[in-house]
Amino acid sequence: MELRRPLRGVFAVVCVALLVGSGCARFDDTQSQPFTTEPELAPPPSSTPPPPPPLPPTPFPKECPAPGVMQGCLESTSGLIMLPDSQSALVAERTTGAVKEVSVRAEPKIKLTLPVDGSGDGGLMDIVLSPTYSQDRLMYAYVSTPTDNRVVRIADGDIPKPILTGIPKGGTGNAGALIFTSPTTLLVQTGDAGNPADAANPGSLAGKVLRIEQPTTVNPAPTTTAMSGMGAGGGMCIDPSDGSLYITDRTPTGDRLQRTTKDSKTATVWSWPDRPGVAGCAALDGTVLVNLVNTKQTVAVRLAPDTGAVTGDPEVLRQDQHGHAWALQLSPDGNVWGATINKTEGDAERLDDVVFPLFPQGGGFPRSNADNT
Repeated sequence: MELRRPLRGVFAVVCVALLVGSGCARFDDTQSQPFTTEPELAPPPSSTPPPPPPLPPTPFPKECPAPGVMQGCLESTSGLIMLPDSQSALVAERTTGAVKEVSVRAEPKIKLTLPVDGSGDGGLMDIVLSPTYSQDRLMYAYVSTPTDNRVVRIADGDIPKPILTGIPKGGTGNAGALIFTSPTTLLVQTGDAGNPADAANPGSLAGKVLRIEQPTTVNPAPTTTAMSGMGAGGGMCIDPSDGSLYITDRTPTGDRLQRTTKDSKTATVWSWPDRPGVAGCAALDGTVLVNLVNTKQTVAVRLAPDTGAVTGDPEVLRQDQHGHAWALQLSPDGNVWGATINKTEGDAERLDDVVFPLFPQGGGFPRSNADNT
């Protein structure tokens, strides 16, 4: 106990010294002032920040800007397939064998390229999707090889497989068309291969409309002839309102538009002795639109609904705009689109070739003369 007392004394002395050195500071609460305002606190951060301001609209920066068309800078075209959004399509390039997906909002993408002989008027001449494409992913094409014209079937990611071969190939008269008239029936329009006599020869596949039932590569059904006596191929289209099939072709005596009804009655609807170069067609409600290549026109042929008789001279709907057009297709929104062949017609311009709307301002298929006044 005696050892602790001196330590207490030391601590006391130190404390007194510190107080003296510090000037004996005093704290007087009566001198303190109260806060005059409440402190301001920043708001907590929001868990959902406000959206950024909208960006100004900008046009799609196409490498090949082609105002008013779906796509420009294509090679000369042939087949055209409109896609469900009415703003995109599959288009075939005849001389390159490429099938491209084109759109008003994106650069073209090559879907596939087929080996073809593009000499003369041959090459990749038409394309069509299977009626059940969403399930089977099948496409059919009419193509030229060095030895014949043929129909091939293409599955996604697979090589083309022939389903009809041996169609005569010539220096001219190779153009043809494909169309499904039912989920299982494919029609093939073949040209006369430059030899009109073959069109009347039942032993030749030239100059015919051929019928392929269940187009397959395994045990196919025999091909039959639906029509004969065809000239150089133009195009085929179906009027969905009554099922009539329309066919255009070019004979030595003139170009013509023929109609086959659902009960297989065939008649010539209109003929052009001056041979303006009939090509693709589109039909709806008894009006048939036909591209005339040589005169750079699209015309409307109108038929009376009760008799099927033509009601007057073909009406010119397009003159010169975009030049020479071959394919013609109705889109789901009611517009009609065409595709040009200016590069192979020797009349190419800077933006050729193109896929274009027949009615740039909309308005749909022209069902009467009043629609275009």
